[in-house]
Amino acid sequence: MTERQEVTASNSAPAQGKSRDEELVMRPPVDIFEDAHGIMVVAEMPGVSKEGLNVQADRNSLLIEGNAVIEMAAGMEPVYADVQSTRYMRSFVLSSELETDAIDANLKDGVLTIRIPKRAEYRPRKIEVRTG
Repeated sequence: MTERQEVTASNSAPAQGKSRDEELVMRPPVDIFEDAHGIMVVAEMPGVSKEGLNVQADRNSLLIEGNAVIEMAAGMEPVYADVQSTRYMRSFVLSSELETDAIDANLKDGVLTIRIPKRAEYRPRKIEVRTG
């Protein structure tokens, strides 16, 4: 990401009346890459299906949310779990040089890959050089 882009974690305050389980949210680990044509956001969200995923973008923000499903064998009950929440959430502030109307998102094996292209005026272009 460029210096003009800020990454901010979404830390919303828990709503009153909700149980402790509903308040817990995990921040998925994210890697962000940039090239001349745009940025790529790669988020690890194991257990999240396409149906349990919500990706939203507007002019200057990106929101990633997902609910993981932990399959249990018939007749089994959980006794202990390191994971205290099955809800992922992360948000980012985006630069105005990005084209949020052309975002492409792909989920495979618990890894969400989001590609956001730069607006045409911010992409490098080849200049034709004439002779004579």
